[in-house]
Amino acid sequence: MADTPFILQEHQFHKLKTVLERLRVECAARVVFLIDRDGQPIAFNGEIGAMDTTSFASLAAGNVAATSSMAKLIGEDTFPSVFHEGERESIFISIIGRALLVVVFDERSTLSLVKIRTKRGSFEVAAILDEATEDSAAFRVNQNSFFTEITDEDIDSLFS
Repeated sequence: MADTPFILQEHQFHKLKTVLERLRVECAARVVFLIDRDGQPIAFNGEIGAMDTTSFASLAAGNVAATSSMAKLIGEDTFPSVFHEGERESIFISIIGRALLVVVFDERSTLSLVKIRTKRGSFEVAAILDEATEDSAAFRVNQNSFFTEITDEDIDSLFS
């Protein structure tokens, strides 16, 4: 997936929300987030309570960036996932190209279950994001071809 900007269409957003909801249920997770690598939240499903989702997304992206830099220092290209285990809650982050799939779960679930379910969910999310990227590229091509047909004379005639 290229790092070019893309527009997420409403139907694609709903598909993502459906995948996140199913993943949350299958993982018995508290919440599942989809975040871009710049730290912007794209979508989430589950209980966020009073959580500052913008800060959480930014910190998750920063965490992945730091971990990726550590990977390079030891000779790895990247670590495809990051796991943090807390006393009551844990976080599993799966890297999907330009996005991060973040699962917040507690003792009702296990890391093994989250990893297995997240792997399948990652493929579905990647396919939707690829579709959005392709649609956006096609839209940009169509927009560019429309504007190439406009001449200086056309613009002058608008303002005369």
